[in-house]
Amino acid sequence: MRVTVVTGSASGIGAAVRRRLEAAGGRVIGVDLHDADVVADLASAEGRARALAALGDERVDGLVACAGIGPHAEPVAAIVSLNYFGAWGILDGLAPALASGTRPAAVAVASNSAVLPGVDDAIVAACLDGDEDEARRRAIAGGGHSAYAGAKLALLRRIRREAPAWAARGIRLNAVAPGPVMTPLLRGGLEHPVYGPAIRGFPVPAGRFGTPDEIAATIAFLLGAEAAFCCGAVLFVDGGTDALLRPDAF
Repeated sequence: MRVTVVTGSASGIGAAVRRRLEAAGGRVIGVDLHDADVVADLASAEGRARALAALGDERVDGLVACAGIGPHAEPVAAIVSLNYFGAWGILDGLAPALASGTRPAAVAVASNSAVLPGVDDAIVAACLDGDEDEARRRAIAGGGHSAYAGAKLALLRRIRREAPAWAARGIRLNAVAPGPVMTPLLRGGLEHPVYGPAIRGFPVPAGRFGTPDEIAATIAFLLGAEAAFCCGAVLFVDGGTDALLRPDAF
């Protein structure tokens, strides 16, 4: 039985991943703020350490770094702390356990917002430098969209940079970049007076929002044997938005 750690497992995409993996006969160890096997706040260094300590004796074959918050979240600084430092902290912290697993694979959940205009390069740089205090300061100065896009772009760059070294250790490291997906997170954004209209006006050629199950299916593929040659890939699961806005960038 494959054992997969899923952060953000209590709702949205993380919950859909958990359901899919368990339905296939796997064991899932969920990490979230509530209703999880490991209850921890990955937006804080203490919470990350608590989660890693709780997972220390577990066998791990797969890992999905899904926990995240949107650009409408408050406080704004928490966006970079969770979306980058929380995600990479768990990925990096569980790498030794993954290396001992069976056909180990990890998937980070990023966003197609990472490649849209408005990314603050200073936030990206602070994240990649491991300077959480500076990233939080920049997030507060730049606002929610800048913090969200910057943290997700930094995460994608980290995945791409680390994937070759992880492959040498026998671990496949990949990412998905969803567009708007109908989750509690998106619903919160739709209710926001500023971000709501922006989300509704966001161009999606498919003509609708995605579903958590659609993103979970892509994640399950990347975790599985059929994706055995995928390493350092970023799969856009966004209804065609990236292709529409950046047709020549790939």
